[in-house]
Amino acid sequence: MSAAKLDAETEELKHKTVSKDLRLAISKARTAKGLTQKQLATQLNMQPQVINEYESGKAIPNNAIIAKIERALGAKLPVDAIGLAPAGCTLA
Repeated sequence: MSAAKLDAETEELKHKTVSKDLRLAISKARTAKGLTQKQLATQLNMQPQVINEYESGKAIPNNAIIAKIERALGAKLPVDAIGLAPAGCTLA
């Protein structure tokens, strides 16, 4: 497939990105703990850009990163909202 075709492609070839529910949940939990994106990223040993991408909805969902964020924030994030697990399932 050519680059032009990929650019013109609609939903079929696009990566799934984090949902609005997940973005808001991360942001709310982080601010409730009084952390900046940079402080949370440092605590998780990640680049601040990773947290920014999750909160802005640009990130491709990754269960390992979401689980780390959950543990650091002490909050249950809406996993089913990103389409990685059916509603009611939890990360093991």
